[in-house]
Amino acid sequence: MNDLKNEYCMHTATCGELRKDNVGSEVVLTGWAWHNRDHGGLIFVDLRDRDGYTQVVVDPDCVSADDFAKAEHLGREYVLKVTGKVRERGADAVNPNMATGDIEVLASAVEVLNESVTPPFAIEDGIETDETTRMKWRYLDIRRPEMLAALTLRHRVAQAMRQALNERGFLEIETPILANSTPEGARDYIVPSRPNPGKFYALPQSPQQFKQMLMMAGVERYYQIARCFRDEDLRADRQPEFTQVDIEMSFVEGDDVMNMMEGVMAETLDAIGVPHAFPLQRMPYAEAMDKYGCDRPDVRFGMLLHDITDIVKESGFKVFASVAQSGGVVKAINAKGAGDWSRGDVEKLASIAEANGAKGMAWVAFTTDGQEKSPIKKFFSDEEWAALKAEMDVEPGDLLLFAADKPEVANAVLSALRLHMAEALDVPREGHALLWVVDFPMFKYDEEEKKYSAEHHPFTHILEEDLDKIEDAPLECGSYSYDLVMDGFEVGGGTIRIHQADEQRRVLRRLGLTDEEIDEKFGHLIHALELGAPPHGGIALGLDRLVMLLAGKDSIRDVIAFPKTSSASDPMTGAPNAVTGRQLKEVNLRLL
Repeated sequence: MNDLKNEYCMHTATCGELRKDNVGSEVVLTGWAWHNRDHGGLIFVDLRDRDGYTQVVVDPDCVSADDFAKAEHLGREYVLKVTGKVRERGADAVNPNMATGDIEVLASAVEVLNESVTPPFAIEDGIETDETTRMKWRYLDIRRPEMLAALTLRHRVAQAMRQALNERGFLEIETPILANSTPEGARDYIVPSRPNPGKFYALPQSPQQFKQMLMMAGVERYYQIARCFRDEDLRADRQPEFTQVDIEMSFVEGDDVMNMMEGVMAETLDAIGVPHAFPLQRMPYAEAMDKYGCDRPDVRFGMLLHDITDIVKESGFKVFASVAQSGGVVKAINAKGAGDWSRGDVEKLASIAEANGAKGMAWVAFTTDGQEKSPIKKFFSDEEWAALKAEMDVEPGDLLLFAADKPEVANAVLSALRLHMAEALDVPREGHALLWVVDFPMFKYDEEEKKYSAEHHPFTHILEEDLDKIEDAPLECGSYSYDLVMDGFEVGGGTIRIHQADEQRRVLRRLGLTDEEIDEKFGHLIHALELGAPPHGGIALGLDRLVMLLAGKDSIRDVIAFPKTSSASDPMTGAPNAVTGRQLKEVNLRLL
């Protein structure tokens, strides 16, 4: 038994740690009554705490009449303190499904520390209770072993990263939660300042500027497990408040940050028993977009995108030919095993294509009995058809899905279809796959806003050979950037930062800010860059998303103790809620 773990509390052992070696020991257990059974005058209680379960036997010959009466009337989730002796179970009573299944505790005393009304759902794994109910009663939900296991895994990952960073000379430093509002890609949560009427703080989307200024302060190596906030639409892997492992280093180049991070990840995965090979693959952004259609590829399966523009550009199929001849692309994926799908099932996939910007979706099915079915086959010459089949490595049972559009649309369509088909065909995706996606473009053009924005963020250092393109050819500017991708999710993003004031001003101007706006919003950073800023760079890992993947969960809500719903609300506490008129007056606000 772990003596330190059992100090300064009511129990001498936890419900998950007793084994055969403890037979004969007098112990005190505390926990919740999970299952109670009356077997011919003996009461069996499965007592549960965060470590696991122990079977307690209450024999009327071994406890007082009062204690036996308590055991007879226990309800689920009653809080108990049990004193007794560990004994070995009989061979026919061993429970191989319990870690403590070889032993049980024969009670000598049973104390009810608190009673419980009937819980709104069963405190056990695999429940079918809807998520909103689970979140409303989150403290009950966390009692379930799978939720406790997820939170325990989160703790172990965070501690392993802390240890790995500490050993590499990083200092853990906190940065402000109340900060200034800066354009970093999402809406800020703003907080009114009572002493400064009409002025507001913003909750940080990341500690980006603060960690850069720590580099300028000579800290050299910083990290923080930081709370961050973004007022954006939610989905399974997003929350309005989230946690990132924030890291920054001075006097480094991109390879230095990636190599350091690989060491940290290797030690972290080893600490939790997850095997993975290092060093990691480094895939250029352009290759990721060309082969996978996105910058966060899941490389655990194939079904790669093929560019067939040259094959179809002179074909009789006008949709393909016109796109190819007007500077667009025609691409396809081969969904092996879907060739016998019905026409109706195949055409349902068009809704996925349309949701990602396509005007429609072409397809060709090669059935297992040798037929070739498609409404577009008649538009191709024999030579074009043969070239298409060769490029796509066609076999009986294959289904080809096409996208013809601007490169960004075609990639988005086929990336979505690739993931959908992998799910639909139950394509094996075992284990975890980590890789780097590197060399992102610096800028992208926002068609809705009619202006340029940063692909990562506006503090990213532009490739030296592209610095003269900032003003006249921004979309040709590359950057010193790298994302850590795992199982088709971005789990970390980093860059080498701008460390010279002139480059920072040029980038901010290219993003549409005036010199006055630059001085107002970023003057503190510009001044710091003018005062001897070293070359520096870093990375931020999404702790919630990383743990979600390691735990095999579908949502980050399952690895966060008290998450928000998809509408950014908390059913347990009722947040967000109304405030009083007095509170609004104190911060000089009035509701419209």
